[in-house]
Amino acid sequence: MSDATIRDAIERLGAAISGDPGKARARNAPASARLTEDLKCEVTGPHGERFVTDMPPAMGGTATGPGPGWLLRGALASCTATVVAMRAAKLGVTLQMLEVAVESESDNRGLLGLDDSISAGLGALRTRVKIRGNAESHILRGIVLWAEAHSPVGCTVRQGAASALEIIVD
Repeated sequence: MSDATIRDAIERLGAAISGDPGKARARNAPASARLTEDLKCEVTGPHGERFVTDMPPAMGGTATGPGPGWLLRGALASCTATVVAMRAAKLGVTLQMLEVAVESESDNRGLLGLDDSISAGLGALRTRVKIRGNAESHILRGIVLWAEAHSPVGCTVRQGAASALEIIVD
């Protein structure tokens, strides 16, 4: 898809939402995980999306798929890259190279329940963006900063989302 096609799509959607802000709100399709064997989970979506997660052998898994934490980092990296590309296209900047890497730290004592004062959550998230395009470096930096502030996954991770838990014992 060309930059112009992306720009046109973004402008059409923006105009439609500006004309009727109610169109901006959506309930996102669910992702469902089903434990299949040991620590393997099959994750599916409503349109045939599918992937398998697993844990490393040190945790009792067989490492036949990525761990959920890696997928979270991948979601943040790909969402940031997508929003950078969308913003660049909107501004008429052609990207020759874009790479986004996300790292984190964790303390397995939280996951294993060895110390309840230690969170099982990932911490110290670091996003590194390498970018090259047909614009001056300050424009490219501005695109990346704008994208970080508007990435849905990034905003969710930074701000936290209201969360509810429903338990059905079957």
